Amino acid sequence: MTEMTESVLQEAARTSKAWPYEEARRILKRHPEGKDGPVIFETGYGPSGLPHIGTFTEVLRTTMVRRAYEELIGARPEDGRTRLIAFSDDMDGLRKVPDNVPQREMLEEHLGRPLSRIPDPFDGERHKSFAHHNNAMLRRFLDQYGFDYEFVSAAERYNSGGFDEALRTVLRRNQDILDIMLPTLREERRATYSPILPISPTSGRVLQVPVEVIDAEAGMIAFTDEDGSRVEQSALGGMAKCQWKVDWAMRWVALDVDYEMYGKDLTDSGVQSGRIARVLGGKKPEGLIYEMFLDEKGEKISKSKGNGLSMEEWLTYGSRESLAFYLYREPKKAKNLHLGLVPRAVDEYWQFRGNYGDQPIDKRLGNPVHHIHGGDVPEKGLPLTYGLLLNLVSLPGVQDKQLAWKFVQRYAPGASPESDPELDELIGLAVNYARDFVVPGLKRRAPEGHEVEALRALDEALAKVPEDAAGEDIQNVVFEVGKAYPFDSLRDWFKALYETLLGSEQGPRMGSFIALYGVDNMRRLIAEALEMAN
Repeated sequence: MTEMTESVLQEAARTSKAWPYEEARRILKRHPEGKDGPVIFETGYGPSGLPHIGTFTEVLRTTMVRRAYEELIGARPEDGRTRLIAFSDDMDGLRKVPDNVPQREMLEEHLGRPLSRIPDPFDGERHKSFAHHNNAMLRRFLDQYGFDYEFVSAAERYNSGGFDEALRTVLRRNQDILDIMLPTLREERRATYSPILPISPTSGRVLQVPVEVIDAEAGMIAFTDEDGSRVEQSALGGMAKCQWKVDWAMRWVALDVDYEMYGKDLTDSGVQSGRIARVLGGKKPEGLIYEMFLDEKGEKISKSKGNGLSMEEWLTYGSRESLAFYLYREPKKAKNLHLGLVPRAVDEYWQFRGNYGDQPIDKRLGNPVHHIHGGDVPEKGLPLTYGLLLNLVSLPGVQDKQLAWKFVQRYAPGASPESDPELDELIGLAVNYARDFVVPGLKRRAPEGHEVEALRALDEALAKVPEDAAGEDIQNVVFEVGKAYPFDSLRDWFKALYETLLGSEQGPRMGSFIALYGVDNMRRLIAEALEMAN
């Protein structure tokens, strides 16, 4: 196997078909001679709501492209040749009060005002504003998962004058931007549309009104305030903000953004913002357009419907790596997102991780775990699968992590919570999943007809098997017993075992399960099943 040196890795990255490298090569094509300064990656966040799984997904996938680009150019994260900006749109006016926040009546009074100028409705740790609270939640959320990023606040940039020069360019090109945007709008919207949104000096609200550019260099504009009076004021220093598609383009140009991915629902917006970016003297970033998440029924996930899945829910039953594994794959396709996906995602992550060390370099770079771990993939594997753990902890009396460990240590004598923290975490997650989703649906049926005789024969055969027998040896015993009875196929024999002993239509590889659960314990399950048949 070829050693993965930096030069070999760089060469393999140039031809890898893994999507992060395909995205990274687009950035390389954007700067074929290299960039004077760091390549800028960006993700956007609307702080009217709390961080959620979509936030995690966008930052995770963008980080994967960032690392792929660094590998492509032979850079290391500490070299500073790339930056990831987590941008908060906290100058936006509050359009509606979210359902999941306290003091909703107080927030109603501030509708239309910038999120960064609305009091914090949350009790406890008080922040300067509603946006400051949610921004703090975002940063805590990203820090929790170890992302390397720089936080940038729209409000801070507008208020400090950091966007002033970009705003002057918007004012200079006001008519050019109108020429791009007005044909895309309904007639009634055209009458009020302006690239610049002034902030009322009387109410503090972000106004959707026509704006006259008086002096672009000085930043002076005129508009009609809410009370009908004509107002002339500066658009600089936080006295105005850009309409959002203009804002997006202005930000790309002002921050020199090279890469930003976004959802399919923003495709048209991306096209228009790209045209505006050119008018402002810049260039639209490269970026993947990803599909949206669907629920278990194939319907688009919606906060208002409440059919989404939170990070906390997934991480109650599956590891962070399993979620990252699921989110890595096929980002351009719509993905179902529900808790029924967790067990398979966990086991597939570990399967790919187990294969990584023996793969040639081209296969490694296409392995999801390479991108999940930024190329530094842990070598240690698991002695058993999450699926097998689920079958174990779904049995009566085993919904306990410490008790489950006793079974696991008999199956894998060298394992312990101290030496195998990932396995320890996985056992706890399996206990949670079994308790909430598996056990309530289990119902063991009584064996019928030749199933009764087959179970008796299996009991007799297991009586001759040593307690420490290997799973493969036990599997052969189960096979031989099944072949001796008139099942249409061995699949029917195993289905009968699952239904009569475990209470499910599907189940684990029986040899491995019996080795984990114990021969004597398995014989007790058989005895209980035979008792039901009497």
